[in-house]
Amino acid sequence: MNQTSAFMQFIPLAAIMLIFYFLLIRPQQKQMKERKKMLEAVKAGEKVLTSGGIIGVIASLRDDELELEVSKGVKITIVRSAITAVLSPAK
Repeated sequence: MNQTSAFMQFIPLAAIMLIFYFLLIRPQQKQMKERKKMLEAVKAGEKVLTSGGIIGVIASLRDDELELEVSKGVKITIVRSAITAVLSPAK
């Protein structure tokens, strides 16, 4: 009887852990996976938005850096992880 009551006290804790997993952890992991996939797939000619709010076209790519053309003849170097969204695909 004592072991049964100890098991019954564990069930709500396990249920809370399951709810946290499905409502918080799993969606966040999925979102991180999609972001990583997006960052790996960027290529020159795409219009992107940076985390600082700068919109520009990717001029060239290097390992972890890319050159972003924000205006005609004005290029800045940013890290790949600063990209938050791809606004239009390469032409």
